[in-house]
Amino acid sequence: MLGSLKIVLLLGVIYLCKAAEEDVLDLTDSDFSTVISQHDTALVMFYAPWCGHCKRLKPEYAVAAGILKHDDTPVALAKVDCTEGGKSTCEQFSVSGYPTLKIFRKGELSQEYNGPRESGGIVKFMRAQVGPSSKDLLTVADYEAFLKKDDVVVVGFFEKETDLKGEFLKTADKLREEVTFGHSTAKDVLEKSGYKDNVVLYRPKRLQNKFEDSFVVYKGDPETYSLKAFIKENYHGLVGVRQKDNLQDFTNPLVVAYFDVDYVKNPKGTNYWRNRVLKVAKEMSEVNFAISDKDDFTHELNEYGIDFAKADKPVVAGKDADGNKFVMTAEFSIDNLLAFTKDLVDGKLEPFVKSEPVPEDNTGPVKVAVGKNFKELVTDSGRDALIEFYAPWCGHCQKLAPVWEELGDKLKNEEVDIIKIDATANDWPKSQFDVSGFPTIFWKPKDSSKKPVRYNGGRALEDFIKYVSEQASSELNGWDRKGNAKKTEL
Repeated sequence: MLGSLKIVLLLGVIYLCKAAEEDVLDLTDSDFSTVISQHDTALVMFYAPWCGHCKRLKPEYAVAAGILKHDDTPVALAKVDCTEGGKSTCEQFSVSGYPTLKIFRKGELSQEYNGPRESGGIVKFMRAQVGPSSKDLLTVADYEAFLKKDDVVVVGFFEKETDLKGEFLKTADKLREEVTFGHSTAKDVLEKSGYKDNVVLYRPKRLQNKFEDSFVVYKGDPETYSLKAFIKENYHGLVGVRQKDNLQDFTNPLVVAYFDVDYVKNPKGTNYWRNRVLKVAKEMSEVNFAISDKDDFTHELNEYGIDFAKADKPVVAGKDADGNKFVMTAEFSIDNLLAFTKDLVDGKLEPFVKSEPVPEDNTGPVKVAVGKNFKELVTDSGRDALIEFYAPWCGHCQKLAPVWEELGDKLKNEEVDIIKIDATANDWPKSQFDVSGFPTIFWKPKDSSKKPVRYNGGRALEDFIKYVSEQASSELNGWDRKGNAKKTEL
């Protein structure tokens, strides 16, 4: 009897899992646009069958799909196999790693999904995506309370239906996870604000300062200067508060002051140092500036060779437009920060390069790249190269290691270099090689005018040989262009 009950329960679990899998729309190039356009809100997972992270996400994703499809305002969850029937779709949406998740609204790409990867978190995050993306401010009290929020808010004031209002609501949909939006058509609110057909970005009280306005009015033409661009440009002001969840907002050239950033317990002390950075930022408009909490960014400071940041004064580091890293060695002051920033822009500073020692003997079938020899061995080598970026603790990398060594041995007499680099211990040109997980593999053509290409194929020896055979600048000695071994004449 007990055995029968176990079997029944097991069959029930299998049925539920299968049912949940069926709740995920399986899309290909032929039906993607048609199906996605039928849903107000949809989350799409772009994946590869061999990807370990994708395999772990799939059951969580399926459970979330089963829950969200029955909501009053349903959200569709879909998946696209980037290695088979969905290749063109994945290329269209610039998928470069797996899994990649993106949110679509009424068939149009809305934003990247950067939320949780377990079923409960996915459900909560996606439920926040439905409903109004902008709060309707019906009264003056609503409006005044909205402006007291402890973050940047963007408010649209509309006396009548205009193209600007349509653009505003569309932008609010796209940026709803990043920006707080409100709008009003109420006469009392329009009179109180002094605006009728405008969009205004308001900075919270804690970030207001004497170096910039506390609010900015959008005066652009949506055709030439989008509302989204206006918000992105002004959201963080002259010196943004850079945190782990908004790193993508801060582009190079960038100078960051690291110290005890705490707007909850010590807003006055935080602004004491921020105001000093603001003074320099006002003068150096060609550089982006930010402050970051030193404890939250310990790992990043380590990447600059800084093992310990003292608590008394900020530590400053930055990157130029090419992503080269620099550290301000002088003690923090307004004058020293200004001098450091000017020298960074003028190219007068020596870049900091994180690197293991250059190998004394690098003649093996797999060459070892480190920070100090990457340019010589990879970027400026004048040879084709297949490069693996790995982490010593990565299980997938450990599994790949013998295959990589065998590949190097097979191709040791070809005009192609097989290279590996420990990405946790060395720097490399990240603008050319965007590494988002391990192992990440890139093909670097001999022709320096061509950009490196991420390898997304299989991990077997024959997969690599076939790929190199197809991509090599000159046909290999041992294989034809299709990866077939050439016959050796006796």
